Amino acid sequence: MRWNSPGALAGGAAVVAAAVTLTVVAWPDSTPDHAGPAGTATAPAATSDASSARSDTRPAAPTPSRSFALSEAPRTVPSVREHQAARGPGWRPGGGSAVVVAKNSGQLADEGQLLAKELKIDYRGTAGARAGDVELALESGKQAGPESYTLTARDGRVRIAGPDEAGVFYGTRTLKQSVAADGAMPEGVVQDRPDRPQRGLNLDIARKYYTAGWIEDRLREMADLKLNQLGLHFSDDQGFRIASDTHPEIVSKQHLTKAEVKGIVALAGSLHIDVVPEIDNPGHLGAVLAPHPELQLRNVDGQPTRGAIDISKPASARIVDELLREYDTLFPGSYWHIGGDEYQALVVKDPAASFPQLAAAAQKKYGSGASVQDLATGWTNDRAAVVRPRKKNIQVWNDGVHAGGAVKPDPKLQIDYWTGKEIGARPPLDYLREGRTVVNLNDEFLYYVLGQPNDFVYPTGRRIYEQWTPLVLRGTSPVPRKYSKQILGARFAVWGDIANAQTPAQVASGIRLPLAALSQKVWNPAKPALGWSQFTALVDKVGG
Repeated sequence: MRWNSPGALAGGAAVVAAAVTLTVVAWPDSTPDHAGPAGTATAPAATSDASSARSDTRPAAPTPSRSFALSEAPRTVPSVREHQAARGPGWRPGGGSAVVVAKNSGQLADEGQLLAKELKIDYRGTAGARAGDVELALESGKQAGPESYTLTARDGRVRIAGPDEAGVFYGTRTLKQSVAADGAMPEGVVQDRPDRPQRGLNLDIARKYYTAGWIEDRLREMADLKLNQLGLHFSDDQGFRIASDTHPEIVSKQHLTKAEVKGIVALAGSLHIDVVPEIDNPGHLGAVLAPHPELQLRNVDGQPTRGAIDISKPASARIVDELLREYDTLFPGSYWHIGGDEYQALVVKDPAASFPQLAAAAQKKYGSGASVQDLATGWTNDRAAVVRPRKKNIQVWNDGVHAGGAVKPDPKLQIDYWTGKEIGARPPLDYLREGRTVVNLNDEFLYYVLGQPNDFVYPTGRRIYEQWTPLVLRGTSPVPRKYSKQILGARFAVWGDIANAQTPAQVASGIRLPLAALSQKVWNPAKPALGWSQFTALVDKVGG
């Protein structure tokens, strides 16, 4: 995962919608999609009728559609996938505007209340939509997946509909951003959906402590970018950052309480973000091992191996499994990350000679031909089995899933591909050809390593925006497009190798544009219509 350095028309108002044929834009990792231009939304040529409609529920006098220019797509980050242009005034919040929830869509109350607060308009709950209103609705069977939505701006009102709360929520983000960018939502219909199901931020809170408030601020930023995963790496050699009831002796002085974590998880859930916990093992367990030195892996000369637990000892499995079970109840989401990377017993020239106790345990458990690698593979499979009964999707780092051997890696493990630089690391195609699903955390583009050790350089949003796509899993070369469906998405990762190299505020500033660029590339597979300077200007406008 990183170098070993210390998810009703207004009565009487008639608008003639003129659908336009949108240009098909090819992009290296996508199938052709219709994508409207990311131009400025056209402001109404006249606003007096629309304004009176919002302060008076009587229908506004119709304005001939020919008096309006053909609309352009709303300007948002990420850009919308499809926009059907039309002639009309669009929608802008006014004194009589309100957010309402359609009949049988009461689950959208939270989304409606948040949007009303953001747009500084009223919230009327489950009620009929009036002129000037924004209506949220759940509609099954009409969209392209649970995170898809249709946003219609017509006759001075907006309707956002989707098959699931998440999709409707993303539609509210589009409306919020369009208003922030241009004061209005342009006339027409947006049909939108993500290109990849997993889109997010991976945060190392083990080596650098972040407050609950700082993490919650990142969640809000992520939600506006339609990102849906926050990975929390909370255990490493330098710290264990969440309170523990089963093993309080391992917890760092600076840590999150369980109440704070519950608050983070609750906020994430309300923003349709899945929090993915990670207790990395069997390496990177230094903080767990500090009060349990008897479990630390030692080589044939009795020298301790930094951060590595001795997987030949039953007590090692017990302590890790107790922690997995404890935190499984704290994180009710769909994912668990169990690490697997950089186990130091596997990076030496002759693991069996350096760690004879591991070789002996492998042969005892798996037969005379078994190796230290087999013991490590079996360990990871066993840890996955601990959390899988709760129907979790289990993720591991790519260098924790090995080829060959007597013990085969669990075929259901999702691969977080981060590097090809580690000893024994395999190229992405190895996993894809095995039929595995992969999440992109390419350390060439998506690794923000504090202090920039081991030749790491802080990644720029521009480089992600202009050179990276989800198919670029390792280095700078994409894998063949035929494997695209196996690449579930990507996360931008922040690692605290030199924890004091940046303050939390500097980290937040440094990752802002890279996250925005990532969001564009995992949501809309078309080549971005905006140049980098235009994109950054838009980020500044909609992210304020």
